[in-house]
Amino acid sequence: MPVFWLPKPAQDAVFRMLERLNGMFAFALHDSRAQSLFLARDRLGVKPLHYVELSDGGVAFASELKGLLAHPLLRRTPDIRAVEDYMAFGYVPDDTCLVAGVKKLAAGHSLLLTRGKPVPAPQQWWDIDFSHRATGTAAALGEQLIDLMRDGVRSRMLADVPLGAFLSGGVDSSAVVALMAEASKRAVKTCTIGFDAADHDERGYANQIAALFATEHRERIVAADDFALIDTLVAAFDEPFADASALATYRVCELAREQVTVALSGDGADEAFAGYRRYRFQAAEERVRALVPAAFRSSLFGKLGALYPKADWAPRPLRAKTTLLGLADDGTTAYARSVGVTTPALRAQLFTDAARQALGGHIAENRYITTMRDAPVREALDRAQYADFKHWLPGDILTKVDRTSMAVSLEAREPLLDYKLIEFAATLPVSMRIRAGEGKWIMKKAMERYLPRDILYRQKMGFVTPISAWFRGALADEAAALASSRVLAGTGWFEMSAIARLAADHRSGRAEHGRTLWQLVMLERSMQRLFG
Repeated sequence: MPVFWLPKPAQDAVFRMLERLNGMFAFALHDSRAQSLFLARDRLGVKPLHYVELSDGGVAFASELKGLLAHPLLRRTPDIRAVEDYMAFGYVPDDTCLVAGVKKLAAGHSLLLTRGKPVPAPQQWWDIDFSHRATGTAAALGEQLIDLMRDGVRSRMLADVPLGAFLSGGVDSSAVVALMAEASKRAVKTCTIGFDAADHDERGYANQIAALFATEHRERIVAADDFALIDTLVAAFDEPFADASALATYRVCELAREQVTVALSGDGADEAFAGYRRYRFQAAEERVRALVPAAFRSSLFGKLGALYPKADWAPRPLRAKTTLLGLADDGTTAYARSVGVTTPALRAQLFTDAARQALGGHIAENRYITTMRDAPVREALDRAQYADFKHWLPGDILTKVDRTSMAVSLEAREPLLDYKLIEFAATLPVSMRIRAGEGKWIMKKAMERYLPRDILYRQKMGFVTPISAWFRGALADEAAALASSRVLAGTGWFEMSAIARLAADHRSGRAEHGRTLWQLVMLERSMQRLFG
């Protein structure tokens, strides 16, 4: 992380400087005469920044947790609240850390430290505002969107090293490649990975885009059982990280780095333009909630949900139990649970009485609920997107890409997270984001001049990793061994017999616990590395 000397800046001047920056950054400015240190992080949280108060009164900071771990005064103690948060979401959110006492500067925040004074609370210098609405026709707003996307791509193509792009064949990466090709005099270098399992393989779509824009394209097949990367990922992420698509992301970064030093990605469009299916489900459920009084809704849907058989293995539209129970809750609570991995009920089975006492009432989902209730928004969809910008995007998506790319010395850039584009997207009417069940509607409409319809309107796949099958096959013994883990048992926080039942029920097919088992494997490996 760069540290610069700043000759006695006024704080308002520093904030004006931040407002003129565009892109990813985490930096420190040191004023030796004022004996102050100014830390700042980019608007969306693309780059990380950790800090900790030490026993001698000093403050240490670093881009990664491993930088702080090198300090001899840092006490390595696990934080049960971070474990609760991780088991809920599959990542450790930006407002906590697995190592107690370590803090992460939140996206769009700064911190001014002065020698001899207590460490103050960070100050927010930027936020997303969903409370205003753009006016104009879809055609006019679409033109404005293309201009902003074009600016975001071109500004991030500036480089004095070889540059390329990730290409999955999905809407977002294809849009980035299309705009890169438009701006480049040379063939754009693109790369994609495919899987040896046909239902996970998107190479055909990527090849279609590569041919359309005459890119210099490379691809590589990755085995669907590529779990040999576990220890590599544990070392790269420091904290436990259970988004299994990190395996594929690491491999595509590895492939890209063979020829380029900088790669552009399509990350951010789903959050900005409501591309995830959960946004459509949330919007539909909120319409139902608006029609049925809360007291009656809770009684009716709660009872129906309790009686309906559980079907975690099914796609969400077919999981009527999940939908009914969600409708029984208010929208914020339901959405907070929908973005999770391990439910509160299952966490309660896994945790000991000692863990619950140590948590002191801390519930992971409450951060989502609070964020959604306090959000600067107009409508329910705004609330969900705003919360994802605050938690899911920096905690999962951007952490995944940053750690995997940095692990292979590749710089990943996100043109669709240009803050001007994000601010514009937040003003779009809901009908411009979701229409006729189609997410990212205006983006897809605007990109029709560049991309074929079978790319724009096909079902989203993403990087899918068959972890459930792993724990019934090659990793079944690994799952069973969790029940005798000295690392997990040593915390006193886990009911080891409950973990044993979890693994056995999953292996036999009686239940679906693949994602939770993956969480526990990654947690055990990370805790072993961090705490020994």
